Amino acid sequence: MIKGIGIVTCVYVNPAADQFWLIDYRLYDPDGDGKSKLDHVHDMLTNVGHHKRLPFRAVLMDTWYATKELMLLIESLKKVYYCPLKDNRQVDDSGGDRPYQRVDSLIWSPAELAHGKTIKIKGFLKDHKVRLFRVEVSTHRTDWVVTNDPAQTSAEATQQACGFRWKIEQLHREGKQVTGLERCQCRKACIQCNHIGCAFLVWVRLKHLAAQIGRTVYQLKHGLLDDYLIQQLKNPSLKMVLA
Repeated sequence: MIKGIGIVTCVYVNPAADQFWLIDYRLYDPDGDGKSKLDHVHDMLTNVGHHKRLPFRAVLMDTWYATKELMLLIESLKKVYYCPLKDNRQVDDSGGDRPYQRVDSLIWSPAELAHGKTIKIKGFLKDHKVRLFRVEVSTHRTDWVVTNDPAQTSAEATQQACGFRWKIEQLHREGKQVTGLERCQCRKACIQCNHIGCAFLVWVRLKHLAAQIGRTVYQLKHGLLDDYLIQQLKNPSLKMVLA
């Protein structure tokens, strides 16, 4: 979700190539279509899985999207997910021996810190278990990451996988700074939609060219201004006349 614009984006990341692409986006307009952000994510995941049929293994999400419905949807697509839970999410790591408790109040042994623990999230079926990892993002922030990947037993690997989620923040930042994504001054919805679509097309093209020549999108954008200034210094369109 791009704050202040109302766009929900879906990004495809290839870790091996260290590249990422925008493959879908939706405008968040609940007054116009009655859809929530969760509805848009559901539609995009369904589109990627059933219509575009893109090859992917895992889905990375923010805390906001860590809902029962989306988790079960991803599992129905035969994919795995990695998503952080809110601190107050109710979970059980005792196999039903103790009541549910906040995820941030769980006690961790050294082995569990390194390899995670199996939990049940409140609201899921009794036999629906996921793997929980405690990921130290910084000295002031801890993420409680859950995954349905049965082969994942490493907190370090989980943290690395979740790190790819920040590619979407890179998209948002580059889109705003390079294409003027959030600078449309028009009030009509259709014009704003066209502006957003054109801005994303520009970003896609700049990203493609940057990958080809080994430069950043910022270097390409500023290079256009550099070329113009050099041309004007050599042959100015507006010539000065000195008395």
